[in-house]
This record gives sequence, structure tokens and C-alpha cells, in this order.
Amino acid sequence: MQLLDGKALSKKIRNNVGNDIKALKDEKSIVPGLAVLLVGNDPASHVYVGMKKKACEEVGIYSITHEMPDSISQDAIVDTIKMMNDNPNIDGILVQLPLPSHVDTTVILEAVSPEKDVDGFHPYNVGRLTAGLDSFVPCTPLGVMKLLEEYKIDVKGMNAVVVGASNIVGKPMSSLLLNAGATVDICHIHTKNLKAHTIHADILLVGVGKINLITEDMISDDVIIVDIGINKTEDGKLVGDCDFDGVNKKASYITPVPGGVGPMTIAMLLSNTYKSAKKRK
Repeated sequence: MQLLDGKALSKKIRNNVGNDIKALKDEKSIVPGLAVLLVGNDPASHVYVGMKKKACEEVGIYSITHEMPDSISQDAIVDTIKMMNDNPNIDGILVQLPLPSHVDTTVILEAVSPEKDVDGFHPYNVGRLTAGLDSFVPCTPLGVMKLLEEYKIDVKGMNAVVVGASNIVGKPMSSLLLNAGATVDICHIHTKNLKAHTIHADILLVGVGKINLITEDMISDDVIIVDIGINKTEDGKLVGDCDFDGVNKKASYITPVPGGVGPMTIAMLLSNTYKSAKKRK
């Protein structure tokens, strides 16, 4: 069993992005800019935004965070996004999810210019991804593909099982795998017999948010496991969706939690922001 070390790869990617940004500054006097929209006081969201801001500083991306109270109106949020769309110094706009219940998340995400949608959530970019065209790809699934590429894991012809069908992870992950030539099986909350699907996987990708959802008896020998879930146990330990101590006895490759997919998500955000800045006129 070999660990898929996202922490090490993300460090390498950050270094490369930092060098690319320095060259962009030197050659075209462009400093990539990322605007983050943070609504409410969700503790986890504040932690994530802080991590993203620190990462931006490390590679030379200018970042600004628009913090708004829970009570803010949907129209006010849209107006702020329009302002960022029109700002020529902002290359990427990130809406930190979740949003308060009175706000329509779809309306907010559609307000972001597709050219600045570095999270890859706008329907325009979702459609291009599905069609196999160049687009901004959601950072977590893109990070998974980069991790597989680093370890020379070619999914072409593999039976890929994706557990979780969210717009942020499961669906775009499935599209990327399909575009790469895998045969893709998508499981979700209404799947009747999960084991009947997972037991036949050559590569299993799980992003649900449920501790020990996948156990040793649900997988075949030599399966590749990408655990995208992140959960906190009662004693504060971070774990994924798979019973790591059980499944690692049979897996050929597996991502640790933490240190697997998580670091790759932020690395891809930096990469997408640089990609957008390169297109600036």
C-alpha cells in the first residue's frame, strides 16, 4: 500500500505557481488578484478563508476578503459580486460556501463572471467541463486528478466508483474521470446497495462526509482509494469517509486524511487564479 501524498505535491505546485506568478509580474507587470466573499460567522468558513489568504500571500497573489453579516440581503451580495466582476485587478472570485439560508446559492454563483469563476461552479464552466472543453474546474476534483497524475495512475479503462453526487465534488469528479476514459459509476444517498457498486471498483473516490462509510469488506484487493471526505471525531481527530485502518490492508494506493486531497484543493485554487490572470488583457 502506498500513500498518495497530497501535502508534498501541493507544496511542489505552490512553488511552481509562485515562480510562474513572479515571471508574470516581471514580464507583464500583472499581479494576480483573488476576491473572496465571506458571508456570516461560520467558524469553519473563517478558518478556510484564512488558509486561502495565507496561501495567496505565499505565492504572490493579491487577495481581498469581503466579509458580510448573516443578515445581508441577496441583492447586496450580488451588487458586491458585480463590483468585483468589473474590477480589472481581480482575476478570480470565490464565494465561500455555505451561504445563509435566506440566500439562493445558485443566484449568487451565477452572478460571478465565468471568466473569474476560479471555483468552477458557474453553469458555463460546468457545461464546458462536461463537454470536455477547457474551463475552470472545481478545485477539489482537479486536485484529485493532479494527484493521480503525479503517481502515474492512468484511469483509462478503469472501473471508477464515485460515492457522493454533490455539485462541488461528486459530479465534476465524475466528469473528469469520464473525460479521462474511465467507466464511471456514481453512487449517492438513494443508492440501494452501496457495496454492490464499491466491490467492483478499480478506483474508489468517496466524498460524502460520513465516518467509516467504506469498510474493508466493501472493497476488492488492490483498489485505489481517494478519500475526499473530512470529518472530526468526538476527540477532535480528523478522519475521512473510509475506515483507514481496515481498507489500507487491501488498497494499492490510498490518500491519508489529513494530508491527502485537502492540501490539493488550495493548490488548485492558486493555479486557477494564475490561469485567469494569464488571460488578462
